[in-house]
Amino acid sequence: MMISEALLEKLSDIINRDSGVNIVPSPWEPTAMEIEEQRLKAQGQWVSAIASLEILLLSYLDTTTSDNKNPQGLILSAPTPILCHPDLTHAVRTGIFTLQPSQHSWKQFQLPGFADAENGNYRPNVREFPLFPQDPLATEQFCLVLTSRFSLLMVLGEDNLGLPVFQFSFDPDVVYQGWLGLRSRLSLVNHPQLCDLDELVKKFIPSTPSYQVVTEFSRLLLHYFPQISPILARKNNYSQDLENIKDQASSSQKNSFTTSTVEEATDVALLQALSHEIRTPLTSIRTMTRLLLRNKDLDSKMLRLLENIDQECSEQINRMELIFRATELKSKESQNPSVELVRTSLDSLFHQSIPHWKRQAQRRNVDLEIGMPKKLPQVVSDPGMLDQVLTGLIEKCTRSLSGGGQIKVQVSTAGHQLKLQFHTESYRQHNPFKALGQLLLLQPETGSVSLNLDVTKNLFNRLGGKLIVRQRSQQGEIFTIFLPLT
Repeated sequence: MMISEALLEKLSDIINRDSGVNIVPSPWEPTAMEIEEQRLKAQGQWVSAIASLEILLLSYLDTTTSDNKNPQGLILSAPTPILCHPDLTHAVRTGIFTLQPSQHSWKQFQLPGFADAENGNYRPNVREFPLFPQDPLATEQFCLVLTSRFSLLMVLGEDNLGLPVFQFSFDPDVVYQGWLGLRSRLSLVNHPQLCDLDELVKKFIPSTPSYQVVTEFSRLLLHYFPQISPILARKNNYSQDLENIKDQASSSQKNSFTTSTVEEATDVALLQALSHEIRTPLTSIRTMTRLLLRNKDLDSKMLRLLENIDQECSEQINRMELIFRATELKSKESQNPSVELVRTSLDSLFHQSIPHWKRQAQRRNVDLEIGMPKKLPQVVSDPGMLDQVLTGLIEKCTRSLSGGGQIKVQVSTAGHQLKLQFHTESYRQHNPFKALGQLLLLQPETGSVSLNLDVTKNLFNRLGGKLIVRQRSQQGEIFTIFLPLT
């Protein structure tokens, strides 16, 4: 099928036409290194913009309510979803533009019962839209945001000179032109969701935002970009950087502390950037998996397979969120970031988490035994973060017992504290972990990566508790956690 000339326009072309964008051509051709530096800079700004947008939306949207029939905004992006925060994914309608081989490919995503399902756990707010392989829009990463408070168009594409660039605009005319460009693609294939999108655009028609919104976004963009930009450059020159660090470390004893500090800061920023990049595609895979799970015609084998995919994605997303949170606390240690400690019901926490822990253990041929009193006292902690940290500890234990083993969890009181003890025992020789940077541990045999003990202990300290680790034998360990009672 031939595509009309109007559809050959990219979203970056729309922003480039804006009167505010005026690029003066350089008298000489940029070198390959300069182009690569520009690409890395643009990519860093794009990642920073995604993080900034999430914070902005959390500030301006009411995330305490979730009404699938009345979304608080519309977000269209490519080639993957850009939002990871669960409160946001339920609050707004999301559309993902992806490459499809033909104009009818969208039909494979319209599953039985897709339109009328209302279960929030399966994220019915997400839709997928097709792009032609020859469409130049497929070469760009973009995000178009429409809400009652502001509208925004962000594009990772090219400038007027064809150089890599990240651009954004709050101008309602530019945003609306961007929507018309996307709408023309859907109109070409008579997409059944087009009428619904038109209604949403009418509801959230682009308008001029308050200066506070633009100022806050720009401030956040500048805040996150310095952490990300050097990390992206480091990914392409990692070997050379290692040599430079070694040279600096050996040049004088005075530089050793600086080198260590730089390495740790680099580890933190790299993990923060990568954890977001890993969560994004996993969230997309989990979304599509849950859409497939709503098909009532699935046989039992396919159902189990999809459920395993969903569980594995959820585990890795949660693990990345924990790593991100741990590195965030590590990077802001001197600023003493607050962790809200409140009364926490362990009865409720364990009731929700134990079935998940048992499935985790069963999948890795590990026996999990949990002994605890019928009634548990309340502790002072952060319930959400405590659940993540305990789940992360269970996962670390199960992954370390790759050849099979046993985990015994005992819960009891010890004076004014609650005592949780994890005994691990391997059915074969214990597989040692190796340090991976300043924050992680790697188990070479399985490729399993987890937070190291110092970082894990720091997390429990922030939660108002304490972690003690004791090597029991070559086959196991004992993790003892103390949490203050209310």
